[in-house]
Amino acid sequence: MKPVNQYLRPKNQWLILLAALIVLIYTSTLFRYRVDLTAEKRFSLNASTRTLLNNVDTAINITVFLTGDLPADYKKLSIATNDLLNEFRDLSNNNIRFHFEKPGENLPDSQRLNLYDSLQRLGVVFEQSSNIATGNEKAVQQLIIPSAIIQYGNYRPVAVDLRSSRTVFKNYNVVDEDPQPDKEATLNAAEALLEYKFANAIDKLTRKEIPTIAYCIGNGEAGPQYVNDLIQNLRNDYNLALFDLKQAYPNPELINTLLIVKPTIPFTDEDKLKLDQYVMHGGKIVWCIDKLYAELDSLMRSQADFVAFDRNLNIDDLLFRYGVRINGNLVQDLNCSKIPLVTGYNADGSPRMQRFPWPYYPFLSSPNNNIVSRNLDRVLSIFPSGIDTIKAPGIKKTILLSTDTSSRIISSPAIVSLNKIMDDISTNNFASYNEHYIPVAVLLEGKFNSLYANRLTQGTKDSVSKALNKPFASTNINPTQQIVMSDADIVTNAVSNTTGPLPMGELPYENYRFANREFFLNCIDYLTSTSGIFESRNKDFTLRLLDRKKVEDQKTAWQLINIAIPIALIIMFGFIYQWRRKKRFGV
Repeated sequence: MKPVNQYLRPKNQWLILLAALIVLIYTSTLFRYRVDLTAEKRFSLNASTRTLLNNVDTAINITVFLTGDLPADYKKLSIATNDLLNEFRDLSNNNIRFHFEKPGENLPDSQRLNLYDSLQRLGVVFEQSSNIATGNEKAVQQLIIPSAIIQYGNYRPVAVDLRSSRTVFKNYNVVDEDPQPDKEATLNAAEALLEYKFANAIDKLTRKEIPTIAYCIGNGEAGPQYVNDLIQNLRNDYNLALFDLKQAYPNPELINTLLIVKPTIPFTDEDKLKLDQYVMHGGKIVWCIDKLYAELDSLMRSQADFVAFDRNLNIDDLLFRYGVRINGNLVQDLNCSKIPLVTGYNADGSPRMQRFPWPYYPFLSSPNNNIVSRNLDRVLSIFPSGIDTIKAPGIKKTILLSTDTSSRIISSPAIVSLNKIMDDISTNNFASYNEHYIPVAVLLEGKFNSLYANRLTQGTKDSVSKALNKPFASTNINPTQQIVMSDADIVTNAVSNTTGPLPMGELPYENYRFANREFFLNCIDYLTSTSGIFESRNKDFTLRLLDRKKVEDQKTAWQLINIAIPIALIIMFGFIYQWRRKKRFGV
């Protein structure tokens, strides 16, 4: 038997190292482990996402269309999508299957256009990107499809928009010019939301129970054409129903969330009692309230000014009890949308239009890192009022949306004057815009107390119990949530005379959609979701860009460091090696 020392001789050591290396490589394939050293945990999945993927027991197929010869920024998003889906596949025991393809690449033009039309109806988005061709200055149009399709069983395929719902702007607060989007920062925000978008879509496809959302009617709420976008988007993911508050008590066991959108008829005490008991038994409400009557149509008809008056909806005491007060005022902000106005007529008699900033249409954003409105683009509001939070024991209040840093309040009775705004703009008279972050949307969470506790007779309580099939409740047994918006137009849509209902968050004559739809759907998801997937919206990636000025100033020095110095070191090492070799073995 050969001694062990014989195998440890120098001539055999390389064989031992090679064998050990092969064993190590094979062993590493049996385990999957990595360490995320990034400060923001860029490559770590949320615990709820991991739980979701571990519970996937049926094949889910994902087709990603963001592929091909892409611009550098979209290529980065495509690589990030590939990395994320690779991890999804591993954690789901290969039940998540994905591939990248360019739809209709080898089809004739007519068939390819039909395919694109079908994909667009599913929710797939298309973008035209202009690139400068190499060797000349001619712009080349390139079609980019930053979307994916998820297919599960016999369910309708779900489209995932890989783009961010938040547009980052370079110059954010300007009155006299449009802000310019920062494309790099916007696509970076899209990368941060990839986990949430894919996990949320998979969760909705695989959930066992579908929540029911009820649109409340009976108090002059917004009609179907003004909530067309709301209805179309909710019916894709939820059971959507109508509920007439005048006919019955809403049952929280059947209705997960109740929507009250732009009521115009005052609520009776019986109406408020029904809503109160719905909340006390665990129901959730989204209040979208226009306290004052203020519509742009009134201004266009008068061509001068009008008085915004209180609708007297008779719900102030109920909301006050829950912890908020919608003020009888109008909020303005210099960071606002623009409206087209006729400034004259052309030679052919056609009207000449010009867009003017309209502070009554302020842009809203998150003043904090709350889970609902984080990583969203600006939300468009139309004649909003301010909200005050009121002390309510046990109720947590979170500001979801507010104005920017150049706001002011017009107290009731509020005179909406077109001429006054035009004068302010022409004279740069903006000193009165000195308010900051006026709340317009608030999340309330906790155990609410009933407005009618200790106010009803025993007979009335018995009648309520009979109608509810539950005892009258003076407080919540379990915590619940409500969301209050002081501008119903956040969730309604405009109606064009030529094209009909527009998307939520889009104005007539404007080819831009703000993040109203995303904000509203986030609100619904937050109130109805029990999976915890929503927590992955908190992820944010730090964009670590090079300082362009320093790069330009120090370009030559870093070129020498990265190119010349390594070559010089290699040449110097070669001379030293040859010199030592000659000295050692020379005769």
